[in-house]
Amino acid sequence: MRAPTAIIAEDEPVLRAQLRGLLGAVWPELQIVATAEDGLQAARALQERAPDVLFLDIQMPGLSGLEVARQASGRHHVVFVTAYNQYAVAAFEEGAVDYVVKPLNAERLATACARVKSRLSAAPANLENLLRVLAKMSAPRQSYLRWINASMGADVKLITVDEVRYFQADTKYTRVVTAQGECLIRKSLKDLLDELDPALFWQIHRSTVVNVGAIAGVARDFAGHLTVKLKGRKETLAVSQPFAHLFRQM
Repeated sequence: MRAPTAIIAEDEPVLRAQLRGLLGAVWPELQIVATAEDGLQAARALQERAPDVLFLDIQMPGLSGLEVARQASGRHHVVFVTAYNQYAVAAFEEGAVDYVVKPLNAERLATACARVKSRLSAAPANLENLLRVLAKMSAPRQSYLRWINASMGADVKLITVDEVRYFQADTKYTRVVTAQGECLIRKSLKDLLDELDPALFWQIHRSTVVNVGAIAGVARDFAGHLTVKLKGRKETLAVSQPFAHLFRQM
């Protein structure tokens, strides 16, 4: 029986090598017939090598991953590789073959490969509906909030959003917590969410929004509840069940 073949399309050399190594461990019979470091190389490799499976980074130079996926639709099984969890969740919910989120995780990759194996005998999925969803999510949007004027006693302090560890609702105000301290702004968490970049700030509880870059780790207690550990802060943040899917990879 012919061994299945695959192409890896990932523009970061370290991640490309890591993905190849992990695939060798979790799916040793899979033959990697080509690797691509941009969308144009990926498109050419699809035509020349006609692989069974394409491991595809969504954001690449040249042709975007979405444009490459459009060429692969209905012809090759696709596993999306992405640093953006909102893309991954959309891909999963819209019925794509599967996805893995950076940083790569061997266990999650093994799960994705198992799902692909189960579908190899069937025709590859038509990705048009999925690509429409992803295109809307990746389309240019309004400029997101870059800094905040926050009250600290009688003073007003200018805080860049990169400094923020998390925001938390506090009656009529919102707490703005940084590594150095905290202050208040007279804006609801709901209104603030509309101004924050969703790729950088995740709502993890009805009253809490965390800076993804400030997450040091995620822990699960004996009851299965998730808590987020932060860089530069001692407290942990609770993750409510509706937002637990954000941490499937962790």
